[in-house]
Order: sequence, then C-alpha cells, then structure tokens
Amino acid sequence: MSNSGKVSVGIVGASGYGGVQLVRLLLDHPEVEVVYLGGDSSAGKDYGDLYPHLYNKVKTKIEPINLDAIASRCQIVFLGLPNGLACGFAPQLIAKGCKVLDLSADYRFKNLDTYTAWYKTEREDKDIASTAVYGLPELYREQIKNSSLIGCPGCYPTASLLALAPLLKQGLVLPETIIIDAKSGTSGGGRQGKINLLLAEADGSLGAYGVAKHRHTPEIEQICSDLARRDVKIQFTPHLIPMPRGILATVYGTLTDPGLVTDDIITVYKAFYRNSIFVEVLDKGIYPQTKWACSTNVGYIGIEVDPRTGRVIVMSAIDNLIKGQAGQAVQCLNIMMGWEENLGLPTLGFYP
Repeated sequence: MSNSGKVSVGIVGASGYGGVQLVRLLLDHPEVEVVYLGGDSSAGKDYGDLYPHLYNKVKTKIEPINLDAIASRCQIVFLGLPNGLACGFAPQLIAKGCKVLDLSADYRFKNLDTYTAWYKTEREDKDIASTAVYGLPELYREQIKNSSLIGCPGCYPTASLLALAPLLKQGLVLPETIIIDAKSGTSGGGRQGKINLLLAEADGSLGAYGVAKHRHTPEIEQICSDLARRDVKIQFTPHLIPMPRGILATVYGTLTDPGLVTDDIITVYKAFYRNSIFVEVLDKGIYPQTKWACSTNVGYIGIEVDPRTGRVIVMSAIDNLIKGQAGQAVQCLNIMMGWEENLGLPTLGFYP
C-alpha cells in the first residue's frame, strides 16, 4: 500500500495515449495512488512537459524502466508498451508479487504460435502466458476476478466482440458469414509522428488499411471461436476516419433462423448484457454514434434485421482509448480488486 493507504499503481509506457488516459482516469479513482510513471524514451522529463494540460495536476518525472524499483513500490502495474516488450517484463513483475495489466497484444493469445505468426516475436514465457486472462469483462468477468495477469483487448476487437458475442453464444448467426466493417479515429495509431496521421493526409479523407491482414483479426477470431465452440474465421476490414477518437464497427451475419426479427435480437442482447453496466443496448430504430461514447467507458449497441437478405446488422460504438484501451483496463483492475466495477470510470460524456 502507498503512504495514503491506497493501492499503489505504476504505469510503464506512460507517455503514450494509452498512458495518459490511465493517468487521467486514475487521478479520479478513490482507491489508488499512481506512484510510478515510467518509460525509457522520455525518462527524466516532467510529465507536464509531455502533456502540458496536466502540468499542475501531475508533479512527477518519467523514470527509467527498472523492474526492481517498480516492484518495490507498486502493487499494480499497467504496461502500455509496444507489442513484444511486455512479455519480457510481466513474468518478472508477477514473480515479485505485482498484478499486471498489459495493454499490448502480448497476453491476448492462448496459442502463442498465433501470436508469433502475426507479431513476429518469439516467446519464452509460455508458463506465465498460460495464466493470462483476456480482459473483456462482459465475457470473462469471473476469470478476471482471480487473475494476476490480464491481456487487455485491442480497440477493434472490443467493439467487434461486444457486437458479436450474443449472436455467437446463442448460435444465431452462421459464423462463416460474419463481416466486420470498422472505422477508427486517428488516436488509434498512437502518438508517434506518422505520415498517414498528419492532418493534411487524413483530414477530409476515408480509407481502408490492413485489408485481409490486420493483426486484430486473429484476436477477434480466437474469442469468436471460444464463443461459438468451433473454429471461426471472420472478414475484418478497418478504416481510418478523420476524427481524434472513437470506433464504429458495423457487423453483418446471416441468421440461422431467417424468421427472427429485430425485436427478437434486441431481446437477446438485453438479456445477455443485463449485468454489464458499460454496455448500452439501444431500442429498435436507434443506431449508435461515436460521439455518444466519447470519453466514456460505455459501448453503445444498435441492431437491425434485414428480412430481405436474412442478415442481422449490429452497430457498435466505443471510445477507442477508454473502453477500447485504458478504461477497460481500469474496469479489469476494479474487478481484480473486488471493487465496484464502475469505480473511477466515466459513464456519460459531454455532448456534443
């Protein structure tokens, strides 16, 4: 515990967009105190120099990554690092008694061969990786409660899986017909300078990327296969849209029973998510917009059945940096610690 009696938290990789969301959320969390902000590339800098809007709120310097120092000061460690780094840090931190929540892809996969094939990183931490729980609370809440290592989901998988889970769990769609068309704001590309994220390049334009080969595809397929209890392959196409934050995923699938209507599917979804305070299933004829979810940990789900084609269309809107990343990690932390699931998390944004 920290000197204040609160749970001590460290954030490794605090300089990125995921890191600053965590800082912002945890500043308002009544049960935790952030005692360490780390990152080698920014070590020695005041956090307020990286994010001037927090200059008077966070009087902390970025520290080098030193696992012994982190473990001696922190009960909880969030890892917000590029893919392929957390798998070198998490085993040591867990061995030293920390609970770890990883925001990268390193602990999202049960089959590390799948991870290696898509992320081109060999792994030597199979024993620890086998204990990791996929951090989507709406599906794995009970497993998260008893875990010390959480692989927090990607933003596209979060939006997509919230849309698909009830359909697959209840066997309402033919899995081989699933198509996911998703669009994300530019913050999903991180804070690094990238040509395609420049205002002059992205503004006024909409384009697909990672077509038929985006790294979130196997992550989505893994959980879909778990839900459907059979091997599932999906067609997933992401797009970059010129706004800072937000994801809208529109999911299509052919119904196993063409006699089902929109009201039937909405009833299934409301029952499935009846204990999920961060999922809002909308009534018939109401379709979600990313602005509704902006700066909140809420996912909005809209549903329509097209009787002409026998397909169901599910629309899912989230904030890619909150429910799609840092907020969901805090949600997992709350569950791990036995706190109220919504503690310190925003459920209503400012509009417009």
